[in-house]
Amino acid sequence: MAVDHYENFPVGSILVPKHLRRPIHAIYAFSRVADDYADEGDDSDEVRLANLQALSDELLLIEQGKRPVSALMQRLLDEAIAPHQLPTALFEDLLDAFRQDVVKKRYQEFDELVDYSRRSANPIGRLLLCLYGVNDEQSLQQSDAICTALQLINFWQDVAIDWQKNRVYLPQTSLQQFHVSESDIAQHKLTPAFQNMMAAQCQRAFQMLQDGSPLIGKLPSRLRWELSMIVLGGERIVRKLMAVEYDVFTQRPVLTKRDWLWMLKQLLTGHIAMPIR
Repeated sequence: MAVDHYENFPVGSILVPKHLRRPIHAIYAFSRVADDYADEGDDSDEVRLANLQALSDELLLIEQGKRPVSALMQRLLDEAIAPHQLPTALFEDLLDAFRQDVVKKRYQEFDELVDYSRRSANPIGRLLLCLYGVNDEQSLQQSDAICTALQLINFWQDVAIDWQKNRVYLPQTSLQQFHVSESDIAQHKLTPAFQNMMAAQCQRAFQMLQDGSPLIGKLPSRLRWELSMIVLGGERIVRKLMAVEYDVFTQRPVLTKRDWLWMLKQLLTGHIAMPIR
């Protein structure tokens, strides 16, 4: 992969059974490459969409029982889709979200962000549940809540970065409700209105993490540990945003080595299903 990426969560860590790390890494590689096509570099929108369509075309080959062409998609087929019978529709959902990133720069309503997350984030959680053979509806819904929350937290963490890409993921209705203008974001104005708006958005995401967290206790132990770290990571970022009073303009809250050690301690001391507060 050409671009190094920071993540708020572990990706196929040693907490995951060894036989599932390769498929998880293959899924992540596909997702990161596709996301990079939509986000990274100086390509035109036409080139970005063409690159994403090429991945979609290879998914179609897989659906038709044919072998894909690129090494990336061959790896995805051989290490994830074929041995674990993963539905290609979830990968196509990811590509659809990344296409949307290319052409859609603003979101009027919060529900539009939830719909975007349904395709950009939720498929990852559902694919992980597929690997573990978990497919009951309640577990899927709880997974969706966690994944949507993580996507939203990433948006709130990256307000300033996204502005540089001419993207505003904060709902336009929330900007209007709290009397925050896009010029405030452009000028990095940390006003009380902006802070109140960010607090409201973070509370939404926090609540979603809480709604989904009962899933932790229902999963096999190794997946329970991994998911606990994922949920704790999302919670930790929200707390960091609160601690800096939502000043995402001068510092982007990220998880440090100290945070990961704290989270690991929570895990080892049995706080793997602690409620989000």
